Amino acid sequence: MNTRPASVLFDLDGTLIDTAPDFHWVINQLLKEENKAPVSYDYIRHYVSNGARAMVGAAFNLHEDDHAFDYLHQRMLELYLQHLNTQSQLFPGLDDCLIWLEQHNIPWGVVTNKPALYTTPVMLGLGLSKRVSTVICPDHVKNKKPDPEALFLACNEINCPAEQSIYVGDHIRDIEAGNRAGMTTVGATYGYLNDGEDPSTWHADHYITCATKLKPLLQSLYSDLRS
Repeated sequence: MNTRPASVLFDLDGTLIDTAPDFHWVINQLLKEENKAPVSYDYIRHYVSNGARAMVGAAFNLHEDDHAFDYLHQRMLELYLQHLNTQSQLFPGLDDCLIWLEQHNIPWGVVTNKPALYTTPVMLGLGLSKRVSTVICPDHVKNKKPDPEALFLACNEINCPAEQSIYVGDHIRDIEAGNRAGMTTVGATYGYLNDGEDPSTWHADHYITCATKLKPLLQSLYSDLRS
């Protein structure tokens, strides 16, 4: 990056917020309702970034064209709406990172494929709604990630050129969207990777294996800020 970064944008699930524990509870509650055996946390964690349909399909070993799929998917969303903020939290080290950005008047935002119906209460419940500069959900755009439309909208809202922005994500679609927007991209490999996935194929500009490593990376990119 030739110019000083002007903003930092995050994917939500698996990047900024660890929502997998709540999804694990929801999936197992749904399995219980259907008299099915529970699945492990490690198993379902791999599917969180791929969305509710992927989690239902994995938990019940169903294809989306199965006659029971739509009901299970809808029931899962109902359960999740009731269980949004029970265990979800910022990944360790990220609150310190956000505080550092705020102290230096660097706007940060969220660009997610998670609908606003769920994103808004999660952000509110964790006390992030008054801190974040922009939150873009699929409700706000015509094309979801990996299309860069949502990233461009976020930059427009905070009046920051995309090429001076950083996008952090834990999925190949996040990095593809950021690269297509001309942003500096950071692959969060501590997130909800698919089993056996190789993040080096994402072609991110930087990678972090732990959320605590984001602040030092940002400090190196904002080299004029000494503290």
